[in-house]
Amino acid sequence: MAARPAPGMLRRALDLYAACLRVVLAFALGILVLPVTLQVVSRFVPVIPHYIWTEEMARFLLVWMIMIGSIVGVREAGHFVVDLWPSPTPCRRAALDLLANGAILVLAAAFFWWGWEYTAFAWWRISELAELPLWLIHIAWPIAGASWILFAAERVIDAALVLAGRRG
Repeated sequence: MAARPAPGMLRRALDLYAACLRVVLAFALGILVLPVTLQVVSRFVPVIPHYIWTEEMARFLLVWMIMIGSIVGVREAGHFVVDLWPSPTPCRRAALDLLANGAILVLAAAFFWWGWEYTAFAWWRISELAELPLWLIHIAWPIAGASWILFAAERVIDAALVLAGRRG
């Protein structure tokens, strides 16, 4: 959808949420560089001790970066959507958006529903090396599912309005 109408309160809240996610994603990337660099440098510099928590911390951050990146991808319609037609009409684009985001909603509901079970499974467990609570990594799945639902539903509503002739 190329043109967006003046944003309402919910759309502004979703815009703010997406902007915050982009900042968190950049921040996580910056933090990820530290344990990975420490891990690599410690292999070649005998003065630096071999920290074992760096591998686990890098894995935690990588999982969160993947999930946050997928959320931003759904928001920007760049992660799950592939353009097959060079310049579809607004109605065809809206129908394709409706189909694609409907599929995303089904997947998002599964991530949200079973993600809570996944998180509950890890609620009282801790990681072996860094002794971090494992729910901190497992909760990324239901959060991603809920965020996908928000952003895909926004696009479904936009596409439905185009198909109904209320937006062009």
